[in-house]
Amino acid sequence: MIRLGMMARETATTTIDSVLAEARALQLDAVDLHLSGMNRDLGYLRHVRTTCLRSGLAIGYTGGGSFVGPAEERAKRMAQGRADIDATAFLGAQVIRLFARYKWPETVEAQEALWGPMIESFQEIADYAAEQGVQVALQNHNNGSFAMNAKQVLRILDEVGRDNFSFLLDTGQWEGAIGSHPRGEWDENVDLYRDYIEPTAPHATYVRAKIYKIDAGREEWLDYPRILQILRGVDFNGTIGLVFELGERNGCSEEECRRLAVAHLRGVIADAYK
Repeated sequence: MIRLGMMARETATTTIDSVLAEARALQLDAVDLHLSGMNRDLGYLRHVRTTCLRSGLAIGYTGGGSFVGPAEERAKRMAQGRADIDATAFLGAQVIRLFARYKWPETVEAQEALWGPMIESFQEIADYAAEQGVQVALQNHNNGSFAMNAKQVLRILDEVGRDNFSFLLDTGQWEGAIGSHPRGEWDENVDLYRDYIEPTAPHATYVRAKIYKIDAGREEWLDYPRILQILRGVDFNGTIGLVFELGERNGCSEEECRRLAVAHLRGVIADAYK
């Protein structure tokens, strides 16, 4: 049974508690927690966990950081990663999302100089997570990162080689895709579905469903009926977490956009899995 959730992130205008309340009102199944900026006090984490339980919301993924970059910053990255995994274990989340986000170098020599240490970092953090019973998942990200296309994602998954290291598929953040940067533009030589989603979907244990233009009741930038057919074809049976990157392109309130997106995805999921 496919479950549907939404992301909660602490910002200057939004609290995690307010998102949890909205997720419950929308009758969602799960909530995803972005750890950056989140209070790590155990009392607060316990409050979030309890609120989710009483609201009937599973905690899907927690959003962690990146594991590629300058050697002199590795210790800091790993320390933050361990802290994120500790929080994930305490919250009882299904999985922690990890990035390979760092500017892609222009030369192969420079790329490979960062690639090997990145793989070692992923292996080390996956081993640490395994000791606590935590699953970890690489998320693809947009232009310039070390996981911006299917070839990179599949290579990382193969080389890390850990049972608890899988893939979190972001539907919009792919190299040259419309949801990448600059947003709203795309490479006409790129087929998002054929080139990226189809090759990586068999490895996905979680999906981030981006919403960009939904005011007409249907996501206009991404073809979710096609995406769900791809997921159905690989027997995906996990959680789909909605992520809203609405900007000013929608002619209704953000709250209405979220309501429309939930209805749209519920319908698409029902059609694909009937």
